[in-house]
Amino acid sequence: MQQNSSDICLITPTAPVTVKHHGGRAKCLQRLVRLDLPVPKTVALSFDAVHSIAQGERLDMNALLEPFGPMPLLCVRPSSEDPDWGGPSAVLNIGLNDASYVELSDSIGSEAATRLYARFVQAFSIHVARLDPDMFDGLELDGIDALSAALHAYEEETEEPFPQEPAVQLAAVLRSMARAWEGTTARLLRQAKGAPADAGLGLVVQSMALGLGQGECGSGVIQLVSSTTGLSKITGRYRSQSQGREALSGEAGAVYLARDPRGPSLEELAPEAFQNLITYTETMRERLREEMQTEFTIENGKVHVLDGVRIRRSSRAAVRIAVALAEEGIIPREEAVLRVEPRALNEMLHRQVDPEAKRDVVARGIAASPGAATGRIVFTASAAQASAARDEPCILVRRETTPEDIRGMHAAVGVLTERGGITSHAAVIGRGLGLPCVVGASDLKFSMRGEKITTPDGRSFKAGDVITVDGTRGEVLAGETPLLEAAQDEAFQTLMTWADEFRDIGVRANADTPADAQTARNFNAQGIGLCRTEHMFFEADRLIVMREMIFADTAKDRRAALDRLLPMQRADFIELFRIMQGQPVCIRLFDPPLHEFLPSDKVGIRELAEALSLPRSDVEHRIEQLSEYNPMLGMRGVRLGITVPEIYEMQARAIFEATVAASREGDPVVPEIMIPLVSAKREVELVKTRIDAVAAAVRNETGRDFAYRLGVMVETPRAALRAGEIAPHAAFLSFGTNDLTQMTYGLSRDDAGRFMSAYVQQGVYAEDPFHVLDTEGVGELLRTGATRGRAARKDLVLSICGEHGGNPESIDFCRQAGFDYVSCSPFRVPVARLAAAQFALRDRMGENPEKIV
Repeated sequence: MQQNSSDICLITPTAPVTVKHHGGRAKCLQRLVRLDLPVPKTVALSFDAVHSIAQGERLDMNALLEPFGPMPLLCVRPSSEDPDWGGPSAVLNIGLNDASYVELSDSIGSEAATRLYARFVQAFSIHVARLDPDMFDGLELDGIDALSAALHAYEEETEEPFPQEPAVQLAAVLRSMARAWEGTTARLLRQAKGAPADAGLGLVVQSMALGLGQGECGSGVIQLVSSTTGLSKITGRYRSQSQGREALSGEAGAVYLARDPRGPSLEELAPEAFQNLITYTETMRERLREEMQTEFTIENGKVHVLDGVRIRRSSRAAVRIAVALAEEGIIPREEAVLRVEPRALNEMLHRQVDPEAKRDVVARGIAASPGAATGRIVFTASAAQASAARDEPCILVRRETTPEDIRGMHAAVGVLTERGGITSHAAVIGRGLGLPCVVGASDLKFSMRGEKITTPDGRSFKAGDVITVDGTRGEVLAGETPLLEAAQDEAFQTLMTWADEFRDIGVRANADTPADAQTARNFNAQGIGLCRTEHMFFEADRLIVMREMIFADTAKDRRAALDRLLPMQRADFIELFRIMQGQPVCIRLFDPPLHEFLPSDKVGIRELAEALSLPRSDVEHRIEQLSEYNPMLGMRGVRLGITVPEIYEMQARAIFEATVAASREGDPVVPEIMIPLVSAKREVELVKTRIDAVAAAVRNETGRDFAYRLGVMVETPRAALRAGEIAPHAAFLSFGTNDLTQMTYGLSRDDAGRFMSAYVQQGVYAEDPFHVLDTEGVGELLRTGATRGRAARKDLVLSICGEHGGNPESIDFCRQAGFDYVSCSPFRVPVARLAAAQFALRDRMGENPEKIV
C-alpha cells in the first residue's frame, strides 16, 4: 500500500500523531513520551493504514519492524478515537519463535520462557488463526510437553508449521484485528455506544516489557484516587511474574500496591519501583490535567509505563476530581464545570444500585424518575400508606397512576407502572418527589385483582414480595439489591456555585407542596416556576370537601364548600411564600377535569355515597355526567375556571390573603398567577376581570396593598400562534411543553410509551419528543409565540415549565430563543443549572477543552 509519513510512525515527541487519525491511545502514549516517562518503543498505525489492512493491502513490514531491532518481541493494542467504543483484545509476545525461545530461556529461565511461548501459540491460534479453542482443552501451558503439544495442535489444524518469522506473525495479527473492527457485530456494538458507523481504528505496536524474569518482575495498574468516591487513595493491583492486566484477572497471586495490613504489597517487594510509579502517575495528573491510571510492567526492578488512561469514575468521583483539579490550579473553573455530565448528577442526588452488585433483571420499562429503591410490593395507595405506617418500605405497583394515588406515592419508596411515558402522571409526580419510578413496563403481566405481576420468564411476584426499582436505568430487579446512598458533598456544592457564576438563564422549580418547595430551595432554585394547586386537594380531609363542591347544584352551594377549602389553600400558600423567602412563586390555577376527584370503582362509589348521604344511583349519575371521551381536551383548565368561576375566585383569594400574611413576616411577596390551557384572548380577559375584583376586595378588607402578576400557560398551539394578542393582557407566558407537545403531535403522552421506542429505533423521531424538546415542530411554536408575544409587549417574561425544562438539549434551545428561565422538577434543578452553565461556556469559548483519553 502507499503510505503517508503519518500512516506508520514511530511515536516521538514531534511525530505527527493525532487523536483524529491515530486514536486516543496513540496520542496519550505520545504525551507520556513528551513527559520523559519510560515508555517502551512504540509505532502508531493510522486509521487509514488499518482500514487498508482490513481491505487486504500489504504493509511494508520491514519498515514497520525496523525500529525494534533484529529479534523483536512485540505487543499490539487497539487505539480508537474514544476508548468507550472498545476494540479488539491486545495480543502479546508477537515475535516469539523457536530461536527467541532459546534466548529467553537463558535470560528469564526455561519455565517462564516455555509458559510465554505456549501462551502465545494459544492466543495466536484462537484470536488470529481463528482456530477452535477446544483444541487446547486439558492442556497445561506451563511445561515443555505442553509447548510441544500446542505447536503440534496448531500444525494439525492448519496443516502448516507455526509461523516463525516475526513479520509474518505481526502481519497476521494486524490483519485479524483490523478485520475484527470492521466486522458487522463489532460495528453494531460500537454504534450502540454512540460511535459513528465509519469510526476508525488505529493500532499501536509496542516493544514488550516482559514482566517475567529472575529479579522482581511483574505487571499491574495504579491510580491515585478511588474511582467510586474520587477521594485520594492509591488503588490498583500488582502481580509478580505476569503480563498485561493479569493482576486484575482475579486469579491468586495479585498483591496490593501500598502497604496494607491485609496482605503483601508492591511497596514492600520493590519500594523504589513503587515510588517511581507514584511519581510518574502524579506527573501525568499535573501535566495531562487529569486523574490517570498507569498500566505498568516491572522488569528486574525497572518500571516501564505501557499506557496511561483516564480513570473510569462514578458521578460523585467525577465531581470531586474536577473540583480538586480546579482548586489546585491544574485546570480553570470553567473547565471543571464542563467536565461533569449534567445527567450524571442524578446519581449524586438519589440512591443508586451499586454498580458492583449482581442484577437479577426481571423486566424493563421507561426510566421515568432516577434513583433506586427496594421494598415490598403493594397494589393500592391505601396499602402503601399502611406499609409506611409500619415503617416497611414498599413499591407501589399500578397499571397507571392517577391523582388519587398521590398519597400512596408519598408513602412508597418507588413506583412501577404497566402503562405511561416520560411525561405520564407517575413520571411527573415521581420526579417531583424524587421518587424512583419505572413506567411502561409492558413486558410484565399485571393482575391487579389477583395482586401479582408475572415476568416474561414466568416468575410471579405477589403483594409482599421484595423487588428493587431502578429508575435510572428503567429496570425492575428481583429481591433486595445493594444500594449506594446519595452524596451531595462539599465538592458538589462548590461545582454548583461555579455553575451559577457562568449560566445565563434562570432556573426555577416545579413545586406543588411545601416539601417540594423546601427541596427546590435546598437546590438553590430561583423561585417556583409552576405550582400545580390541584395536588393540594387530594389529602383526605380536603378530598371530601372537594367532592362536596363537585356535587353542589348551585353557585352558592359550591362557594360554601370552597369556603372550607379556602383556609387550607391559604395556609399552603403562606408556607410556600415563607420557604421561598421573597423569591418568585408562580401558581397555576386549577387545571384537571373534575372527574379526576371522583372514584371509579364500586367500593369508592359506595364510600362516597355514604360520606355525602346520597343514594349510590345519584353518585353514579353525577360521575357519568362528568365523564368525557377525551378529558385532556375537555372541561379543564381555563374552561373550568370560566364555567365554574367560584373555583378560581377562591384560589385567587387564598393567594392574596397569603400574600398579605407572608409579607408581614418577611420580604414582600409578589405572587405570579398563571391561567392554564388558554387558547383565546377572551378567556384571559374574563379570568383577569374576576381576579382583579378579588384582589380589590382583599385590599379593602385587609387595608394592605400588594402587587401580583398575571400570566398565561401556553399549552395549546393556538395560544402560541395568537401570543401577540394574548401578551398585552399577560405579564408572562410560560410554555407548558408537556401538553403542547401532546397537542402538536396528536400523541397521548400517557400512551406513547407503548410504541415510542420502536419509533425512535426506526428513525421516525430522532428522540422521544416528550423527553427531548422537538426544536423543529414544537420549537417553531415556541419561537413564534416568543417573537409575537415580545413584539406586542417588550417586557414580557418567557419560560418553559414542562418537563423539558430539566433536559439539557432543551435548555440550550430556550437560551437561544431568548427565554428568561426554565422550570423543572426540584431534583432536576442541579442538572438544569449545570447544563445551562455549560452551554453558556461553550458559546463563550467556542469549543470544549481537549478531552484526555
